Amino acid sequence: MNAAHDDPIARFQALLEKAKKLPKDVLPEPTAFALGTVDQSGQPSVRIVLLKAVDQRGFVFYTNFESRKGREILASHRAAMCFHWQLLETQVRVEGRVEIVADAEADAYFASRARGSQIGAWASIQSQPMNEPGDLDRRVAEVEERFRDKPLTRPPNWSGFRVIPERIEFWKNMPSRLHVRHVYSRSGDEWAVTRLYP
Repeated sequence: MNAAHDDPIARFQALLEKAKKLPKDVLPEPTAFALGTVDQSGQPSVRIVLLKAVDQRGFVFYTNFESRKGREILASHRAAMCFHWQLLETQVRVEGRVEIVADAEADAYFASRARGSQIGAWASIQSQPMNEPGDLDRRVAEVEERFRDKPLTRPPNWSGFRVIPERIEFWKNMPSRLHVRHVYSRSGDEWAVTRLYP
């Protein structure tokens, strides 16, 4: 460990920048991570999501609040994340509570999205059964007509979540499976770091 690794957020940001510099043909989505949530019965669910921002406040991604992940997060206010950059032989796991980002932050991000993605956010009833194969196309056409020649506003059920980390683990692959694992645990504004056996 060294002074540069005292702050786990800065350590993560440095790794993310390394991942972003890898060739796109080997790592097309360096911001991709596995998001874990749990339902009211305790059944976990995992899916791949894209990180949109990270700073000292936490890790931000966006979704439809009526999706499965949205419903589960709104019920528990907890989530886990796992980033795995195979070419860097590194994994980062994040666990913590979740808050909704400010409306202004969500509005600014939504406005930056491609128009097709904005239309999709309105048209998709995410995670709900589709009755007929053409239903999504019809909904897209309706949204296109509704917002013809004008900007799309952010849907009321679409916004961002910020995972406020309470625990961050950095895993580094090593020969003979003697991997290096550092766990940062938060207490207030302070972080304590512990090395774990592999």
